[in-house]
Amino acid sequence: MEMERVRRNAEALVEKAMKGNDASHDAAHVWRVRDLALSLAKEEGLSSHHHSMQIEKIVENFLDEEGVEEDIKSKILKIIKGMGFKEEVTGNGNSELFPEFGVVQDADRLDAIGAIGIARCFTFGGSRKRLLHDPAIPPRSDLSKEQYMNKEEQTTINHFHEKLLKLKDMMKTKAGKRRAERRHKFMEEFVKEFYDEWNGLELFKNGAPKLVQMLGIVQSCECN
Repeated sequence: MEMERVRRNAEALVEKAMKGNDASHDAAHVWRVRDLALSLAKEEGLSSHHHSMQIEKIVENFLDEEGVEEDIKSKILKIIKGMGFKEEVTGNGNSELFPEFGVVQDADRLDAIGAIGIARCFTFGGSRKRLLHDPAIPPRSDLSKEQYMNKEEQTTINHFHEKLLKLKDMMKTKAGKRRAERRHKFMEEFVKEFYDEWNGLELFKNGAPKLVQMLGIVQSCECN
């Protein structure tokens, strides 16, 4: 009953703290991650009585005010501090890999890929007024933490190459790896289709369309 009270208070805090955020990082994102983490924990055979606490990015003051047990509080704070992509991509990820950390991090990353991840990516890019794509701005590789955080001159489609398409191979749990496969494949297909449409190549996927044939006939007539 005590844990249920803390959970309700945490949910109220999330709703308040994330109110007004764009849809890429709103409360619904937190609830999806929570539900993913709970289901991953079940697949991994972990107890789930406090996972919802861990996902909701609760600050230390809140944990103290609620009187959360010290061992649980310590795990929550370690998860929050070490689960970010920007830390791990530069080799500075959380070295204390306990089961709950992997479950929560995988859940957060699963919500960043697949159909939901694509929607979130373009929502966030739109909120920052980023270009969809610019062929003159290639994706960056071998990024430092500082370079990754500097996204002012980057495009939304580049974020797939710089982060999202890397997440499948960074999953920690067996359950997370299994689920990431399908979402990753969907994302790869989307990115390929995006470039094909951008470059007009989708016109030729099923052979020359009638419109192209007609344009050729018109051009031929004009030459005569």
